[in-house]
Amino acid sequence: MNAYDLCHKNVVTVRRHEELATAAWMMRERNVGCLVVVDPAGAHGGWRPVGLLTDRDIVTNVFARECDPRSVVVDEAMTRHPTTILISTSLEEAVQRMRNAAVRRAPIVDERGCLAGLLALSHILEYLAQRAPSVVTPIRPDLRYEQPPRAAANQPGNMGMDRI
Repeated sequence: MNAYDLCHKNVVTVRRHEELATAAWMMRERNVGCLVVVDPAGAHGGWRPVGLLTDRDIVTNVFARECDPRSVVVDEAMTRHPTTILISTSLEEAVQRMRNAAVRRAPIVDERGCLAGLLALSHILEYLAQRAPSVVTPIRPDLRYEQPPRAAANQPGNMGMDRI
């Protein structure tokens, strides 16, 4: 088993010059928490990953700094120089590289450095769960949780904040 066997091959990508609001819309529409930021790979074609943009990047690099997301481009918020993994890399080595880099997602690249897929920790957990279902339970990305109903104003714990 290698990293490419487990990775998601239909990767959602974005260019670094795109507006952040457009990237956030893409994340919502495609139900993903991460976009791979790509540049053209040159004469041979394909796309080379140059960064990752996660929902966390948007929160910490834009909203927490009180920037207007309509005035920010992907290049200003993305994580640069992503940890990449070659398509031939064993799953064990891929996990070790991701652990050493403290990342949950890593672009899978071919021998030319072109994007071939995206490996996520959730893919690895799901694979392990299939091999040992009584030991590991995956967190399924297709499950959506409904938010609990809002508490009425002036109820304990609410402090009337919904009237602001």
